[in-house]
Amino acid sequence: MTEGTTSAAAEGGDTLTRLEQEGEIAADYLEGLLDIADLDGDIDMDVEADRAAVSIISDSDRELQKLVGRDGEVLEALQELTRLAVHRETGDRSRLMLDIAGFRAQKRTELAELGAKAAIEVKSTGQPVKLDPMTPFERKVVHDAIAAAGLRSESEGEEPQRFVVVLPA
Repeated sequence: MTEGTTSAAAEGGDTLTRLEQEGEIAADYLEGLLDIADLDGDIDMDVEADRAAVSIISDSDRELQKLVGRDGEVLEALQELTRLAVHRETGDRSRLMLDIAGFRAQKRTELAELGAKAAIEVKSTGQPVKLDPMTPFERKVVHDAIAAAGLRSESEGEEPQRFVVVLPA
């Protein structure tokens, strides 16, 4: 193994360790939050696509819907608070993803389908398609679906009205 390969492997291990640490800090923070709110939930941690991913799940997802809110608004706020808690402990900016009661997983599936349908429309008409405004998470999922379909896409507009435009190849 060359020196460059050794350092790359060590760097990859360091990144995984750092992301696992982010997940642990986030889990502790969220457990405290669940205790304060008197809500039951289990916390699952993982590393996905170079980010820490933390999920709160429960046998009674209905109870956790309070933490999701309308269109995921409360979930977005909790994710930012959790990222701040991680930042406070580590000093590093976190890109942690939080899912509650499978909301983001369900949303990811819906958005991938939306991106695939938009790609089909662009391929058949040859005309760009503008989608409705989305959050950064939603736009990322759609951009990935468009790229998988062999097309390109761009984000346009200003937050909170930023949207995806699907372009012909």
